Amino acid sequence: MDTLLDLLRSRRTVRTFRPEPIPPQVVAQMLEVAVYAPSAHNLQPWRFVLLESEAARHHLAEALSTALRRDMQAQGASESAIEARVQRSRRRLLEAPLAILLCRDRSACREKTPEEEIMGIQSVAAAGLQLLLTAHAFGLGGNWICWPLYAPAETRQALDLPTDWQPEALFFFGYPAETPPIPERAVIVVRR
Repeated sequence: MDTLLDLLRSRRTVRTFRPEPIPPQVVAQMLEVAVYAPSAHNLQPWRFVLLESEAARHHLAEALSTALRRDMQAQGASESAIEARVQRSRRRLLEAPLAILLCRDRSACREKTPEEEIMGIQSVAAAGLQLLLTAHAFGLGGNWICWPLYAPAETRQALDLPTDWQPEALFFFGYPAETPPIPERAVIVVRR
């Protein structure tokens, strides 16, 4: 039990990776464990897009960068701030040894209600956490960004995904090239 608790407490957001690839059998196990996450009504609405080709990553980086520039310009950001953010985001996508786009298949929902949509989002998030924890168990670092949420149509078009696949999160994984510090954690509990 202590080993499991130590594993859960020691996971960190890692943004810098060593360049060596992740063995395919590790990636397969990460995905296999991720789908053991709980899901509302056991609908399992998660869909994983492995960004294995350089072309797919470049298409996605271009689509997301265009959307990011547009949104930041609309917010009145300076050109230098926009360029710095775009370059940082592109670099993360293009340099990570493993990138996985996590989508929610909207067609998996039985009913099209706001509550069912939220349950689907929660289910996909649970699979994302399983993915991060499994990567950590293999000695990998990872991070989760929500960049595709701001450009779902562009993401689907860049990767030729079905229209029912809602991009929810983009994960980057690799062997850590950094050891992030332990951030402060708050436990907020209300007892009634």
